[in-house]
Amino acid sequence: SNLTFLEDNGVDRLSKLPDDVLLNIVERLDIADVERTTILSRRWKQIPAILSKIFIMVASFQPKHEGRKLTSDDIVRANTNVLEATRSILVKRAGGPHTIHLLRMQFYLGDESIFIGHAVANTIATHKVASVEFTILTKVRTKFTNNDLLTHGRQFMSFLDSCPNTFGGLARLTLENLRLGESDFPKIFSICKQLEVLCLYHCDMGIESLLEVEHSQLSELVIGRSVLIKRVDLKWVPKLTVLKFNMFRSQDDPFCLGYVPLLQTVSIINTGFSWHKMLKISELLGETAISNLHLNFKSEKIWVKPEGRRQLLPVLHKLRLVNLINISEECDLTWIMFILQGAPTLKELRILVRDHLCEMVTGERRKKYAFSEEKDKGLEWEPSASDFKHHNLAELRIYGRFEAEEKIVRFARNIMEAAVNLEDIKLYKSPVCENCKNMHQEWTLKEKSLLSYKLSKGMLSSLVRIQFPSLGEIFTWPKYWS
Repeated sequence: SNLTFLEDNGVDRLSKLPDDVLLNIVERLDIADVERTTILSRRWKQIPAILSKIFIMVASFQPKHEGRKLTSDDIVRANTNVLEATRSILVKRAGGPHTIHLLRMQFYLGDESIFIGHAVANTIATHKVASVEFTILTKVRTKFTNNDLLTHGRQFMSFLDSCPNTFGGLARLTLENLRLGESDFPKIFSICKQLEVLCLYHCDMGIESLLEVEHSQLSELVIGRSVLIKRVDLKWVPKLTVLKFNMFRSQDDPFCLGYVPLLQTVSIINTGFSWHKMLKISELLGETAISNLHLNFKSEKIWVKPEGRRQLLPVLHKLRLVNLINISEECDLTWIMFILQGAPTLKELRILVRDHLCEMVTGERRKKYAFSEEKDKGLEWEPSASDFKHHNLAELRIYGRFEAEEKIVRFARNIMEAAVNLEDIKLYKSPVCENCKNMHQEWTLKEKSLLSYKLSKGMLSSLVRIQFPSLGEIFTWPKYWS
């Protein structure tokens, strides 16, 4: 990038900016570009010593050749560069008056990890670091074996034992591809006393393992694709506000909520197979009262069971936002009404209806992996009262490919009849991934006219605004929806 931004007469206008503005610009650069700025002038040379946010990411030091597979030498070289950058940047801070508000680091698990940990520990010891975040990658990212997982697990625990002061100061930790011993997670929680966010991807303790969590500071827990964990038992996590669970293979409830009095957001992503049991929200959420619920069905079997108002009211009476994502086009949508009946304070409902063929398994492979042939089996639901009215729902957003148009229209009309204070219905074309990005995402005038007519025909709720926003301009697709 051109960091000098010269006027026609060759004057460096960036260097004329006030310190706080210049600092804000530099803090948006990766660490490699930050280092390059130091050669521009004496003033620029001082900037690394006063940065309040420092991001040292191994991705900045990896080869940029697209499609090229990283070699072991590439990874060691990138990790070594992270170590050198860490030492270079942090040594300049020694004894300085400026606080590092955020030190975010990404590196590979390996021999260099311990030296990186020691460099960070020395900086933490100066009491000039407010928050430290580690993302620890593994050299084998995909197609790893049991031996790879065990090796990574031993490497990580050795790293932890060598740098207890570093891990004791972490606010956020992201781990991947580890198999740990039964006593290792309690040890991690014991050492990482300041941990606020923990993200685990493909981490477990072997087949049918149980992860018990007790931590006084943890506010967010992400469990991603750790399919051998049978259940996560959140025994005592008094500050937990966000729980995200991506993929589970247990035939039982994937998690058990103990003392989590502040829990606000629960997000569950799962591909439902024929043997998955139907989860009951009332039993899964126990005595909590959440405000945000996100369920992603991956265009397969619906794995949540409709329940009555009496069962749901204790856990959903504070619910304000619901996202129901990747509902297969094969499914009827009537069952969704059970959530409205159990959540009287619900303000916004979003649903995405699509068969995302880029991700779905098709053909004979479906039988091999026990995919469910009936994706909405067991969703029979009868409303508790035919004259049911909801008084707080203000907005309904529907995203879809609209091949299931009649089901969508019928559902939207049901909502219009029940939600007496509904203000907006917003209809979006389905979001797309890299593989299906050629799909048309803008509404035609004919589509808008036809859908508006079908939705409002004969309805008394003429005050409801029916809108067709552009997906790209209006909405940023949350990562947990994928």
